[in-house]
Amino acid sequence: MGGFLGCGSPDTVLEALAATGVRDLTLVCNDTAILDEKNGRINGVAPLVKNKAFSRIIVSHIGTNPETQRQMNSGESEVVLVPQGTLAERIRAAGNGLGGVLTPTGVGTEVEEGKQKITLGGKNFLLEVALPGDVALIKAMKADKAGNLVYSKTARNFNPLMATACTVVIAEVEEIVEIGAIDPDQVHTPSIFVDYLVKAE
Repeated sequence: MGGFLGCGSPDTVLEALAATGVRDLTLVCNDTAILDEKNGRINGVAPLVKNKAFSRIIVSHIGTNPETQRQMNSGESEVVLVPQGTLAERIRAAGNGLGGVLTPTGVGTEVEEGKQKITLGGKNFLLEVALPGDVALIKAMKADKAGNLVYSKTARNFNPLMATACTVVIAEVEEIVEIGAIDPDQVHTPSIFVDYLVKAE
């Protein structure tokens, strides 16, 4: 799923998904967003985490969502913490048809456990396998009716990567325009990667 602490998250799609009561999903996302009910702040994927929709969560950060922390500590959800750059490159590798990436990040730490270590030029690297997905839920500022997407500034974040790495891509967009209304040089994600458009509410 795209998004970074709720920025660039497909909130309309996420609200609809949360309303179904779905369970046993695997989440791949940068983080589990913000869940601060005391101060009325809840965004991104946090409502789904609260509903216990995920049995497995693969993210780089859970510090702003105490419910994710609770589920991890109680064993209700398996939480796999991945360094942010490594997570992005594993998703990118899947989108590019690669088996994985080599990274020095995590060598000599618990991140290394169970992973293949390769030495190149006297330097140690971990082999991090590609991370493909079944369905990507992403958010864009604008789409044409063919599905060409344009993101807005930092809301781009993980969205383009997710679009290339998943079998089915559902893009929530703020605005849908006619084909030809977007300059081809401004397209961030080509329509070939997008299966469905949902107008943001």
